[in-house]
Amino acid sequence: MNCYWKVLAIFSLFLPSALSFQPGQPRVLLVSFDGFRWDYIYKVSTPNFHYAMENGVHVKQVTNVFVTKTYPNHYTMVTGLYAESHGIVANEMYDPILNETFSLNKMDIHNSKFWEEASPIWVSNQREGHKTGAAMWPGTDVKIHGVFPTYFMPYNESVSFEDRVASLIHWFTSEEPINFGLLYWEQPDEMGHILGPENPLMGPIISDIDKKLGYLMSELKKAKLWDVINVIITSDHGMSQSSSERLIELDQYVNRALYKVIDHSPAVAILPKEVYEALADAHPNMSVYKKEQIPDRFHYKHNSRIQPILAVADKGWEIVYNRPNKFFGC
Repeated sequence: MNCYWKVLAIFSLFLPSALSFQPGQPRVLLVSFDGFRWDYIYKVSTPNFHYAMENGVHVKQVTNVFVTKTYPNHYTMVTGLYAESHGIVANEMYDPILNETFSLNKMDIHNSKFWEEASPIWVSNQREGHKTGAAMWPGTDVKIHGVFPTYFMPYNESVSFEDRVASLIHWFTSEEPINFGLLYWEQPDEMGHILGPENPLMGPIISDIDKKLGYLMSELKKAKLWDVINVIITSDHGMSQSSSERLIELDQYVNRALYKVIDHSPAVAILPKEVYEALADAHPNMSVYKKEQIPDRFHYKHNSRIQPILAVADKGWEIVYNRPNKFFGC
């Protein structure tokens, strides 16, 4: 069975034509399609993405932060900080100071202490007297520095894209409207992990997202918001094709009883430090660093939640305990 992993990829940023401001009150809607690789818009017909590009601004390259996973990058987008500075260093974390864990897979992510090494934009926005509305954006259902967004939807993957859009439209048009909205959608990340980004079956998934973008634009136009809101459409990371033939099995090099994996492929957080020698040169397609040796270009060492060992797979490779294990989502 094929497995798929996230890479230090880029995604294009689109700023549709809603470039005019309401006097005295600029308004912004930030939209993220999780795992939307930069070239998906060229693989199938995507007329709505291309309409946005042609009538707005198309940023050809956006480099996401290390590690290339959902929670670190979504928090970077709303704080402007690298992961080592905002503290959400992975989807799965252990904080040795708090002696507590954070897990996206278990949806155990609501401990405010994990989020308060930075202040996301909605906290700053509301402290300035404005209002924010969030539809499932990671972290917006957590009380951070004593603040929730003015309006937010507790995370529930089963809530449709259309219902998320409807809530945002309502918040932007209420008697006391928001000036900043956030919208998150789980695709194409979920299907990318199942099918692989190069699979032709991804075509209908991408087409569906384009239709959803079209729906968002039409609803903004119906509500007479399209020309008074700045709409930013982006993603958190890309995705690279992997294979069952490109697995790095840690159990081949270290007895399972001697180590623990905190966060998973393609960048793997491992403790304790004592297993470094066994892993350092274990596989030609895996770079292994002691925490203090992590390259400066990663901006990923100055935080207590970064574990003693970091193993990074080459593009197209995946690190697992052993071959039967399945990949954990990013």
